Amino acid sequence: MTTSKSTPNHNRFIKWFWILFTTGLLLFISIFLLAGLGAFGKMPDFDELENPKNDLATEIISSDGKIIGTFFKENRTPVDYEQLPDHLIKALVATEDERYYKHSGVDARGTIRAFAYLGKKGGASTISQQLSKLLFHGVRTKGSKRYLQKFKEWVIAARLERQYTKDEIIAMYLNKFDFLYQAVGISSASRIYFGKDVKDLNIEESASLVAMLKNPILYNPKREKFKKNNFNRRNQVFKQMEINGYLTTKVKDSLQKLPLKLNYSPEGHSDGIATYFREYLRDFMKDWIEANPKSISDLGEKDYYDIYRDGLKIHVTIDSRMQTYAEQAVKEHMSNLQSIFDKQNRKNRLMYIDVNSKSVEKNINRAMKRSDRYRIMKKQGKTDKEIFKSFDKKTKMKVFSWKGAKDTIMTPKDSIWYYKSFFQTGMMSMEPQTGQVKAWVGGNNYKFFQYDHVKQGKRQVGSTFKPFVYATAIDQLKLSPCDTIPNVQYTIPAGRCGAIEDWTPKNSGNKYGGMISLKEALAGSVNTVTARLMSKICPVPVAQLAKKLGVETDIPEVPSIALGTVDLSVYEMVGAYGTFANEGVYNRPSMVTHIEDKNGTTLYEHVPDPKDVLSKEAAYVTVNLMEGVTQSGSGVRLRTTRTRTKAITGYPYKFDNPIAGKTGTTQNHSDGWFMGMVPNLCTGVWVGAEDRSTHFDNIKYGQGATMALPIWALYMEKCYADKSLHISKGAFEKPKNLEIITDCSKYNKSTSDNEQIENEDLEELNGLN
Repeated sequence: MTTSKSTPNHNRFIKWFWILFTTGLLLFISIFLLAGLGAFGKMPDFDELENPKNDLATEIISSDGKIIGTFFKENRTPVDYEQLPDHLIKALVATEDERYYKHSGVDARGTIRAFAYLGKKGGASTISQQLSKLLFHGVRTKGSKRYLQKFKEWVIAARLERQYTKDEIIAMYLNKFDFLYQAVGISSASRIYFGKDVKDLNIEESASLVAMLKNPILYNPKREKFKKNNFNRRNQVFKQMEINGYLTTKVKDSLQKLPLKLNYSPEGHSDGIATYFREYLRDFMKDWIEANPKSISDLGEKDYYDIYRDGLKIHVTIDSRMQTYAEQAVKEHMSNLQSIFDKQNRKNRLMYIDVNSKSVEKNINRAMKRSDRYRIMKKQGKTDKEIFKSFDKKTKMKVFSWKGAKDTIMTPKDSIWYYKSFFQTGMMSMEPQTGQVKAWVGGNNYKFFQYDHVKQGKRQVGSTFKPFVYATAIDQLKLSPCDTIPNVQYTIPAGRCGAIEDWTPKNSGNKYGGMISLKEALAGSVNTVTARLMSKICPVPVAQLAKKLGVETDIPEVPSIALGTVDLSVYEMVGAYGTFANEGVYNRPSMVTHIEDKNGTTLYEHVPDPKDVLSKEAAYVTVNLMEGVTQSGSGVRLRTTRTRTKAITGYPYKFDNPIAGKTGTTQNHSDGWFMGMVPNLCTGVWVGAEDRSTHFDNIKYGQGATMALPIWALYMEKCYADKSLHISKGAFEKPKNLEIITDCSKYNKSTSDNEQIENEDLEELNGLN
């Protein structure tokens, strides 16, 4: 009787089980179908799955193949699966999705486990699901919405698995993930956290990045309070790799003992190397994009490239090694020079020499009006009185120092005084034969000083302009470096050569007397000789030559330009001097070799446009004259052997190869220049304060040989030490059949001939008088 009564109940139970199971299954399938149809929110269509939208950073790639910067909204540089190291892939799969290669987007076993234990024994998100979330609905939701979101993830994951291979999904996931600190994607993360390309990651670095996938904030190795979290999670990654057979226990144990090592290399717009150059490049790209639209519709509407989203690759001429050496040289010298100035400034009050208090106040007021504080408060409707009053209120700020940025409290007005006390520099290095710029340092630190002193800034060039005068005279008069001229005061009278009034330049130190060769005159920067040359050729052909040499600034056609009274940029000067080293052929300085789109299609390629502007003979003789500057003139300190303890005032360098150069020192020591050349590299350096009235009060420190030359020397020492750069130590190429004698030991022209030339000049001048 008992058996017969239990049978109907048993059958009823089975019946209801199957009804509920079938209903649940149908409901589950219905939810999937509804999710796929977009009932729970928009789902990606085929095109979106085929081409997921990603903002791609534009890469700036140096001539030696290094990424030296990026332009981005999201700093993402995509990499292919083949570029990912094997241990990174194994760490990812072992930690995030053990059965990745066995499922089709949804891990059934993991899902059942997650539901059974309510997630307490781990979730069930596969790599494909995580990718679907990153690509199409981003932010994690809570409550019932989270369950609906899960259904969407499952559907998208299944579609992704049909659309892409397993390898492609891994690459897409790692390229999409945001590791924070502007490290979007595995490539940027590798560079920013470890300072290397993703293909060069070692296993512990890969594990550390995989550890961040759980939560990039809580497991971030850069943040001190979360560093231990990353270390422990990294070791758990090793454990998972052991469990899945990717590591032996012995290897796992040894890896877990390794310390966490970072090489944090931020990639913000003001971080890294060549920051001033990158800002120049941003403007270059704006102009290029405007002139080269991506496409034009039938209606004439233009679609333009976006350097922050389109993933362009800009291949530049900058060499990352030489750029690094240039920045190191600037920091090494400028920090020393600044410390000396600061000491003398405190003692002798060197800031604003020969300037009255009213002029100083006007200068400071102008600086305040140029500040961001002034512009912001002006937009807020504040009066000048209110704004200027705010400049006297102390506030917390971070300021520049050569020992690193420092936190301090000072008034904004005092910060203006503080920054105006710093010497600035501009430096550019170029290959004369191609015009390719290899290094560009526009200032001390772009974060704090955003004015570029290479191309944007122009300062009085002083005696570095004299080679233009000598080159014109040699080209027209076929003068030899061995020709001698009387070293006595000389006047170009009003009316001659465009002189408005009598012009009688003085020599430095009022040194006169005797006959002096052209080579000695340029080496000693003798003003009287330059004036005599100018009287022979006059300013017009000199200005014309400068224009042909790439000088874009208008040059007044007056005799005083012979001594460098014109303001020029480092960019112009390096381009011009490079022509002398390149046998009279001018190459406009170039910074971009070619531009590619994200698919590698070339969009732009630089075409050199060399121009013959000076005879080989005149160019070589001018170089020969400038070699005298480093053999016996103001550049001789390049060849001495004193110890580096006198790096500022002494002569700490010992180059023994041919070097042509010219120093320049302007009135009151406001500007110091050095232009230096070897056969395959021309480099120009300028040093001076923002305000010309801020300067050293003596020639010992205020000359180009002390202010600028050491940067060139330190830079070249580093370049020569790097044998992979192949910087020349040979002689400048001598033209065949050179008629002008440059070896003065073989020079036979008599003094009487020189006197004859001089007497003829004096008679001509007397006739004009």
